[in-house]
Amino acid sequence: MSSDFSPRIKPITLGRGRHQVTLAQPVILAPLSGVTDRPFRALVKEQGAGLVVSEMIASWAMVRENRKTLCMAEVVSGGGPSSVQLAGCDPQAMAEAAKIAVGLGADLIDINFGCPVKKVAIGQLAGSSLMRDEALAGRILEATARAVEVPVTLKMRMGWDHNSLNAPSLARIAEQSGIQMLTVHGRTRQQFYEGVADWDFIANVKAVTKLPVIVNGDITTEQKAEEALRRSGADGVMIGRGSYGRPWFLRQVIHYLTTGQTIPAPGLAAQKEILLNHYRAVRSYFGEGAGVRLGRKHVAWYSQGLRGSAAFRAAMNRMDDGREVEALVHRFYDPLIEQGFVRQDELALAA
Repeated sequence: MSSDFSPRIKPITLGRGRHQVTLAQPVILAPLSGVTDRPFRALVKEQGAGLVVSEMIASWAMVRENRKTLCMAEVVSGGGPSSVQLAGCDPQAMAEAAKIAVGLGADLIDINFGCPVKKVAIGQLAGSSLMRDEALAGRILEATARAVEVPVTLKMRMGWDHNSLNAPSLARIAEQSGIQMLTVHGRTRQQFYEGVADWDFIANVKAVTKLPVIVNGDITTEQKAEEALRRSGADGVMIGRGSYGRPWFLRQVIHYLTTGQTIPAPGLAAQKEILLNHYRAVRSYFGEGAGVRLGRKHVAWYSQGLRGSAAFRAAMNRMDDGREVEALVHRFYDPLIEQGFVRQDELALAA
């Protein structure tokens, strides 16, 4: 680190007493439905993330103690704090679900006001739909924050659409309701994941609250993480799609934001071992049948940017035996490793 470099992130402390949580490096794995399951969270945590957040969990399913839902909320122990994200439109159900999640070991509870999916936002009037009803949103925030002693945080978008960019208004409501940290995805609900995340808009949220603010959206390189912080004035970054096939990426971002220097991704041989360990963990956790199917997307993401990866993925997707997939991984990776091939992450993201 050069003597004149100033770290771009600082520790964030939430809560107080025995439930106080410190994010030593506020570089956070985003909650991603169908992606941030327990095996992936455990791997990203092991690789050095500052915080990992569960997949979005329906509060009503948690309250009914749905077995699959309780498994989704399972906390990864060791290596820093874990957060469970809840969604719902009933304050009482959200409060009860938060209590259950804390009982399962959650260090933090995150409330979802950002999911744009039609089933959630329209069908259940939850997720980003709550940005259109600030009164109900406030009741949900307050009920959840009062229900548990651990810190409660909020993830939201800029607004429902560009005619209702009310994230700053909701930030004030959240602060008054006992919420302790905000994450803002720089898109509206109507944008889904299209267009470009508006990091500049998030500065409007930062300007109206004393709460720590986390910037989210399109953070796929270390340099973009730094730019997002500069333009938003945020206190940390949340990374979603940038982690696909790169569970080590959050560690790279942390190093860059704290030292100003980049560190390389693991070599291809190390990446192959990480991939195989991840694939085995998915199969072990979900069972061989479901694990083989669910693991495909992760194996595909790891392979992006590598020569011949399209043919590799096509062959893998025809396989139903996990051992056959592992053998295919060896056949695909080993010649590239022997040739000294270096995966280019930007090419991987564009593939």
